[in-house]
Amino acid sequence: MRPPWWRDAALLPSAIAGVALLGGYIFEWSGAEVPALILQWGALLAGAYTFVPGAIRRLLRGRLGVGLLMTIAAIGAVLLGHVGEAATLAFLFSLAEALEDRAMDRAKEGLRALLSLIPDSVRVSRLSGDVTIPAADVRELDILVVGAGERVATDGVVVEGRSSLDTSAITGESIPVEVGPGSAVAAGSVNGSATLRIEATADGRDNSLTQIVDLVEQAHARKGERARLADRIARPLVPAVLIVAALIVAFGFLVGDPGLWIERALVVLVAASPCALAIAVPVTVISAIGSASKYGVVIKSGEAFEQFGTIRTVALDKTGTLTRNEPEVVEVTAAPGRSRADVLALAAALESSSTHPLAAAITAASPSTAPGRDVAEEPGHGITGRVGATAVRVGNVRWLNPGALQARADEMAEAGMTTVVVEADGHIAGLIGVRDELRPEAAETIRLLNAQGIDTVMLTGDSERAARALAAQAGITHVRAEQLPKDKADAIAALVAEGPVAMVGDGINDAPALATATTGIAMGVKGSAAAVESADIAFTGNDLRLIPAAIAHARRGRRIMTANIGLALAIIIVLFPLALFGVLGLAGVVLVHEIAELVVIVNGVRATRRPRSALIGAMRDESAPANTLA
Repeated sequence: MRPPWWRDAALLPSAIAGVALLGGYIFEWSGAEVPALILQWGALLAGAYTFVPGAIRRLLRGRLGVGLLMTIAAIGAVLLGHVGEAATLAFLFSLAEALEDRAMDRAKEGLRALLSLIPDSVRVSRLSGDVTIPAADVRELDILVVGAGERVATDGVVVEGRSSLDTSAITGESIPVEVGPGSAVAAGSVNGSATLRIEATADGRDNSLTQIVDLVEQAHARKGERARLADRIARPLVPAVLIVAALIVAFGFLVGDPGLWIERALVVLVAASPCALAIAVPVTVISAIGSASKYGVVIKSGEAFEQFGTIRTVALDKTGTLTRNEPEVVEVTAAPGRSRADVLALAAALESSSTHPLAAAITAASPSTAPGRDVAEEPGHGITGRVGATAVRVGNVRWLNPGALQARADEMAEAGMTTVVVEADGHIAGLIGVRDELRPEAAETIRLLNAQGIDTVMLTGDSERAARALAAQAGITHVRAEQLPKDKADAIAALVAEGPVAMVGDGINDAPALATATTGIAMGVKGSAAAVESADIAFTGNDLRLIPAAIAHARRGRRIMTANIGLALAIIIVLFPLALFGVLGLAGVVLVHEIAELVVIVNGVRATRRPRSALIGAMRDESAPANTLA
C-alpha cells in the first residue's frame, strides 16, 4: 500500500534535492559561494539520480524521451556555469515524476483493496475433519467452512446452512443477502451469523474477484485514443526539439555569438519538452478507472473509458438487464365457478415436475400443492396430467383456446404478460399471467439518462406487444422487438453509424451486439462469460443506475483530459518564443514548465472523485428495493 508522503522512499531523492537547493540559494544570497556550490551540486545529483539513468538506458535502446531532453539541458547548464539552474531543473523534474508515480499508485489502490477482500487462509472440510489451508490452494469442488464474520475465499454454492451475506464490497448492495442450500455466493462476501458449508465452483486463484482484478490490470496496460494522440505528439516532438536546438546553436556560430545562442538553445530545449503532455492523459485515465472500480464499474481499457464519455445513445437488452430475469405470477383470472387458488393449484400440480422457466413461477405461487400424476410434456405447447380425478392441461394460447376469456388473454398480452391457459376436464378453468418484472430502478435510470441528453433503445427477442408494454413502464420510446442475436448486432451497427452507442446486456445472445457497440457493457459478474468477454465495461453489481453515474464519470474524465492536453500544448507554444528571444532564462522556464506539470498531475488526479450529481440518483434509501452503490 502507498505509505504517507512523509514516509514515501520514492520522494526522498526529490526531498534531498529540494532541501539542498534551498540551502544552496541561501548561502549564495549570503555570499558564501563554496558552500552554495556544494549544496547545488548535491541537489543536482540527487534530482538527476531519478531520471538520468533511465534516460540513458532508453537512449541505448534507440528510444528518445523527455528525460533525455532534461539530461541534455542539465549538462548544458552546468557547462555554461549555471549549476543552480541545472539543480532547479533536476529537482522540479524529479519531483514531478515522483508525484506522478504517487498519483498512479493512488489510483491503483482500489485494485489492491479488491485483492485484500480474499482471506489469507480458509477452512476446508476433509474426511479427517476441517483443515486450514491457504486461500490460493482452494480447488473447485472443495467444501469451504465459513464461520460467522468470515470472508468467502472463492465463488461457490451453499450446500449446508442458512445465513446472510454482506456483499457491499463486491456488488455495492448494502442490505445483506439471505442465502441457503443452492444459493450462489461470490468471493469476497462476508458471512453473517451462522456457519455455512460452501462447495467451491472456482479455484482460489481464479474466481469472480480475481477476474475483476485482471480486468482492471488490463486497463492499466492499455491506452485510449487520446493517450495515443498525446504519444503521437510527444514522439516526434522530442527529436524535433533537438533539431531546433541544433539549428539555434548553428545560428549562434553564424552570427559570431555562440555562447549566447547555445544558452538560448538549452532554454528552448527545456521550454519545448513535452513532459506535461506525456503525463496529461495517463494520470487522468488511471485515476478515473481506479475510482470507477471502487463503485462497481470495471473498465477494461483507457480507450473504453474515453469512448464511454462520448456516448449519446444507450441500447438495453430486456431480459436480465431491464428486468430481474425471474418470472413471477402477476395476475390470475378464474373462469366462473373457479377461484384463483383452484387455478393456481391445478397448474402447479402439473408444473411441479417441469423444468420450464414459467413452471418455477407458477409453483412458487402455490408452493403447498401436491404433484399431479401421469404428467407429460407437449413440446411447444404445454403439459398434461391428472390432478385427482381431473384431467388437466396447461399451455399457451396457441394450443389452448381461452374461449370466453379471450378478451382477458389479449389484455394480459398487451400488459406484457405471458398468458398460461389452464383447462380442467375439457373446460377452461382460468388464465395465469406471468411476467419478468421490471427492475425497480429501471424507470429512474432511463430518466437520469434522458436528463443527460442520452437517448435510450430497448432491444429484445420478445414479442412486440410484450416489449412495448414493458418499455412504456420504463419510459423507453424506441423499441426493437423479436430480435435474433444477429439482428441486435445489425441494429447496433445502424445506431453507431449515427453516433456513439453503448450496449447493455448480460446474455450470450447479447455478445455480438456488445462487441459491435462503441462501448459494450456487461451487467454484473453474473452475466454470461461471452457477454463479459465481449464487453468493454463490466458491472460487478446489477443496479442500472450505475450506467448514468458511470457515463457522467467518464464525461468528466474526458473533460479533464482535454484540459490537460490543451494546457500542456499551451505551455510549449507560449514558452518556446519566450525562451528563443531571451525573455525568460533557464531558471524561469524550468520553474514555469514544472509548475505546469504539477498542475496537470493535480488536475488529472481530480478524475478520482466521483460525480456526485449522478450518484444521487444511484443511491437509494434504506426502504427502496434496489441495489446501492458502495
